[in-house]
Amino acid sequence: MFEQIQSLGRTGLASAASIGRAGVFLIRGINPGRNSKAVAARIVRQMYNLGVLSLVIILVAGLFVGMVLGLQGYNILVSFGSEEALGQMVALSLLREFGPVVTALLFAGRAGSALTAEIGLMKATEQLSAMEMMGVDPMQRIIAPRLWAGFLVMPVLAAMFSLVGIWGGALVAIDMLGVYDGSYWGNMQASVVFYDDVVKGLIKSVIFGLAVTWVAVFQGHDCTPTSEGIGRATTNTVVLSSLLVLGLDFILTAVMLGGF
Repeated sequence: MFEQIQSLGRTGLASAASIGRAGVFLIRGINPGRNSKAVAARIVRQMYNLGVLSLVIILVAGLFVGMVLGLQGYNILVSFGSEEALGQMVALSLLREFGPVVTALLFAGRAGSALTAEIGLMKATEQLSAMEMMGVDPMQRIIAPRLWAGFLVMPVLAAMFSLVGIWGGALVAIDMLGVYDGSYWGNMQASVVFYDDVVKGLIKSVIFGLAVTWVAVFQGHDCTPTSEGIGRATTNTVVLSSLLVLGLDFILTAVMLGGF
């Protein structure tokens, strides 16, 4: 029993130390340096790696999620004679919840894992140590551009996910199920409020983007510099990022709805 208590205490202390290191890491990592042109070039390059290269999976997932929402929503609403409100249901579901959350989960699986593996490999091959010996701060050169890029690309990806999802819902509702297109788009336009639905959804996606990128780069930087350590860190990135996104989604939703 005492061994179990000791093991629990060691685990708790290790977790607390890891959270502390992550906090210091974030504070140091948000400073991209003073050379504005070089900083902008590095951030744009990482925005391409994290955003553009993730675009295909985001758009395809958004299309199918919208189609499923349209199909399931129609089967539910038709029982109450309210199938004309299908556009409203699809748009609000995507803008408020599915767009930011599913985009963040996909981003964690695709871009987050790639970030962790990339930085972990740099650590394993001592590239980060070599930068420090040459007088180059790896936090500014490697970490900061990736943090800012993830922070900036996430709302764009979430907006495109929601947009494609709405069109996917329209494809199913109007072309396959015969819902009147005027009621689909009209009810959607009448019910969607720009600040309450669009802006709050984008705020969620910005926070999710920072959280996922933070976890990814920290896991890569903090990992054991071996192949096994990099693999473990990559797995931790996907698991921790997904749980963090879902937990933050509950908190943000409660705050935005006035629950707290």
